[in-house]
Amino acid sequence: MAYLFDTPEQRQRMLAAIGAASVDELFQQIPVSLQLGRELALPGAVSELELEQDLQRRLGQAGGGGVCFLGGGVYDHYIPAVVDELTSRGEFYTAYTPYQAEASQGTLQAFYEYQTLISQLSGMEVSNASLYEGGTAVSEAVFMAMRVNGRDGRVVVAGSLHPEYRQVLRTYFSRLGTEIVEVPAVDGVVSVESCRAALTAETTALVLQQPNFFGCLEDIGGLTAAAHAAGALAILAFDPISPGLLKRPGDYGVDIAVAEGQPLGTPLQFGGPLLGVFTCRSEYVRKMPGRLIGRTVDRRGRECFVLNLQAREQHIRRDKATSNICTTQGLLALRATVFLSVVGPRGLRQMAELSHAKARYAAERLTSLPGVVLKFERAFFREFVLETPRPATEVLRLLSDRGFNVGPELSRFGGSLGAGLERCFLVALTEKRTRAEIDALVSALGDVLGS
Repeated sequence: MAYLFDTPEQRQRMLAAIGAASVDELFQQIPVSLQLGRELALPGAVSELELEQDLQRRLGQAGGGGVCFLGGGVYDHYIPAVVDELTSRGEFYTAYTPYQAEASQGTLQAFYEYQTLISQLSGMEVSNASLYEGGTAVSEAVFMAMRVNGRDGRVVVAGSLHPEYRQVLRTYFSRLGTEIVEVPAVDGVVSVESCRAALTAETTALVLQQPNFFGCLEDIGGLTAAAHAAGALAILAFDPISPGLLKRPGDYGVDIAVAEGQPLGTPLQFGGPLLGVFTCRSEYVRKMPGRLIGRTVDRRGRECFVLNLQAREQHIRRDKATSNICTTQGLLALRATVFLSVVGPRGLRQMAELSHAKARYAAERLTSLPGVVLKFERAFFREFVLETPRPATEVLRLLSDRGFNVGPELSRFGGSLGAGLERCFLVALTEKRTRAEIDALVSALGDVLGS
């Protein structure tokens, strides 16, 4: 049964209905000798996360599915209970894309609030009502860049961009004649000089990631300036939790910013569904894919919400369609909306700071083991690449047997990340991980390497 709270006004109405002046009056029938006469001896207040972790320990459920240190695009962040409570309501959970959108004011308002929050989070001027996931959002961003500057001969992609995002991009462009040039990452990042050398007059966009797939921080300001000097657009895939500690995409001056929105209130669930975040400068709004919700007034002057700029393939202006993306990940966008509303700027900063601090601690403890090193000596946010003396696939399997889910191993992506990574894997930290869990991982890895 869901917990239903009542407001002071509702409480007064209930008391009036039964003829009682106060709640205390309801307990007068209990003899004074049986009344406690003091406050309950409860421990001090704790956060919702701490309370849940304590209850799991008491019930013996902690780590039932393994302690999660997985990274590479989706992360085990804490999701406030209110997110599940609100988004599981029938009118949201079973809703479908309305074909007479303006008749669904509640749905449109929810998407409008999502767009507002994502614009604030990213520092960009415009957000759409979501796309499918981060990988296709990158490809849609490149298509949009082509519509903006009229160039379609060349795309320059950082070799530190998520390899699956690059794979999706190659799939989209494999028959279009557009050259995709990947600039190799050296020591975990791409250099401004290498990207500048790859940019030509035919280049439509430079595609970057911050933090990048290795968890390292790139010189996005310098890379963006290089793209603009060549007349290309700068496209940035960003971690939606990182603005709690790092610059927002808009602060770098990028033209289009996309993200995998899973960290914003969506649990890890066997690879999906996910949420595509898509934002851009306001001057490019008519080239943006997906749905865009606007606020206006009706003929009677009442505030209402509408579906703007409907150049979609299923609408009357289909010849001007910007994409075949005509729907949204509405339920997951709603989860992100509730999540951001509850967490707020202060909570997002706490999440980012805790994730970073715990990642620093984990990196220091893990590299204290013999033969274990950081593959890249670079600044990182909450994820890093660890190199061990034994093959990563073997190490991760043995850690899983001990109740720790870590990775992915970099060898699974073939040669797309470079050579010499067979003994390397990702380790990611979120605010959920405790010092005890990190220390236990260090002990388990020591056992694995020493066995």
